[in-house]
Amino acid sequence: MSSEHASITSFRGEHTRRGGTGEVVILPDSAHTAALAAAALGCEVGAIANSLLFDAGGEPVLILTSGAHRVDTAAVAERIGVERLRRASPEFVREHTGQVIGGVSPIDHPAPVRTWIDPWLRRHPVVWAAAGHPAAVFSTTYDELVALTGATEVDVEPPASSTGQQA
Repeated sequence: MSSEHASITSFRGEHTRRGGTGEVVILPDSAHTAALAAAALGCEVGAIANSLLFDAGGEPVLILTSGAHRVDTAAVAERIGVERLRRASPEFVREHTGQVIGGVSPIDHPAPVRTWIDPWLRRHPVVWAAAGHPAAVFSTTYDELVALTGATEVDVEPPASSTGQQA
């Protein structure tokens, strides 16, 4: 194998420093969506922990959500006490995580980022998250991911009264 991308090497170091026990896997093709990552790993899409960075009035907010869910930004903004969550620009993501969209890991950012986690991920004994590059993922557990990130649980789905049927 050719030399590893610097962002993956950096992730490995931070993962080890924080006591992470999971395996880093380099996928043959970019796994920039939960569905592609799940297919490559042979797991349910719900076991993929997407690291989604949002812009809350200039403050980065990281939501670790199950690949089976879409984040209801209005509901989550209210639940975490910010005025609004906007989709972050690629530049904002790189500035605050040091990584690119599709490869944002839950850790190894230039400065701490407030992080929330979708409790739905508890349903899976093994959870997979990006390891700093679109083609790299790592295995972990829900409890370890919380320990690694200091994340607080937040329901990412719309309030029950406003939901239709979810596919």
